[in-house]
Amino acid sequence: MAKSENDGGTSDRSHGEDDQVIVDIDLLTSSIESMMSQNLIMSDKCCIFRVPPILRRHRESAYIPNAFSIGPWHRNHQLMQSTEKIKVKYLKRLLSRESNSGVKLKELVESTREIEKEARSCYAGPIDVGVEDFVRLLVIDGCFLIELFRKDRYGGLIEDDDPIFNMPCMMQYLYHDLILVENQIPWLVLELLFNKTAAANSEQSTQARERITLSYLALQFFANIYSSTPPNTDTPYDGTKHLLDLLRNQFVMSSTNELVKTEWEPLPSVTDLVDAGIKLKVSGGEQRSILDIEFNNGSLEIPSFLIQETTEAFIRNLISYEQCSPQCTPRITSYAVLLDNLINTTKDMDLLTGSGIITNWLNPEEATQFFNKLYHDAYLKKYYYHKLHREVNEYYRRRCPRWHALLMRNYFGTPWAIVSIIAAATLLILTVVQTIFTIIK
Repeated sequence: MAKSENDGGTSDRSHGEDDQVIVDIDLLTSSIESMMSQNLIMSDKCCIFRVPPILRRHRESAYIPNAFSIGPWHRNHQLMQSTEKIKVKYLKRLLSRESNSGVKLKELVESTREIEKEARSCYAGPIDVGVEDFVRLLVIDGCFLIELFRKDRYGGLIEDDDPIFNMPCMMQYLYHDLILVENQIPWLVLELLFNKTAAANSEQSTQARERITLSYLALQFFANIYSSTPPNTDTPYDGTKHLLDLLRNQFVMSSTNELVKTEWEPLPSVTDLVDAGIKLKVSGGEQRSILDIEFNNGSLEIPSFLIQETTEAFIRNLISYEQCSPQCTPRITSYAVLLDNLINTTKDMDLLTGSGIITNWLNPEEATQFFNKLYHDAYLKKYYYHKLHREVNEYYRRRCPRWHALLMRNYFGTPWAIVSIIAAATLLILTVVQTIFTIIK
């Protein structure tokens, strides 16, 4: 019942033709004050985010798991229910090797319960599950990932009836689902469970167990997701937040590009650059980051990059992670902007694939569209390729390289063209000489 003016509170009465509304000013003021008293600052531990609708609308499927839910946000999706039994099977298999080490399920649950609040604080959004259910999913999902990575590394752990390694489609699902920014559990949970179950892998010697880390196993599992070159597993990744953060650190921490600017001049496309005499070259070095694109002596040097079905989802989720996390610099977003400048048409894509820079498992049209729409609605307040843009554009505007490229393409492109040019030049010289002798006589 609405509070009247005679009840001692302050109220405001609005009159209409057929109705009247009484607003309790004191109650409204108290409600707003209660809202302001809440903690409105996002915790520094937040590292798992919901993708903003402005980014999600460009490719909804790039942010939703296909089969495996990791963490609380996609747990109730109908498609995820069929794989819950697989995760429990992996947990059971992991625990079955624990007889010698003495580690039991109860210990894993108790240890995870101790860090439940810290793990919950890593999510920048509401978690609609209680403590008991949250601890349960952390243990099941965490042990599933650890067992998955160990089986991938040590084939002797794979059973004949393994539902993942014996079904190729399952592995493809995992390469997509485990890189989604919404589909993560905190790294601190994975490390805890990994250390607790370190003795579970009977295929390893004690010396090997001491050397191989969780980061190493995870990077080995994702080794072929973005490049044909092996990942740099020697670099320590302290402060890892989750799997997606680990993969991002693989790029960023091994990169040597440190220049930051807030504005830049657009680059011509690859086709225009080649027409101007600029050469395309694959960067050398197996441990080189894909972000290290350089321009040296008229050559644009780009590390090799693999485009497959999961590539778009991978890059989009990395961009979304950078857009949401205050602790992330826009390194991957800058990379997407640069590639969008270079690739406008299928001819640009053909030049990059022909030079060995891009290994494209899609058709050229799909790959081109992928780059053209990759970073739409993402905001860049820092850009990491300002110097590269300036150097390439300065070279591009020079006339000599352009004329040289034009001559090479139109007149010296084939051996027969070169022979024709030499023959024509010889004939011209002989004609001039004959004319001079005729005049002298």
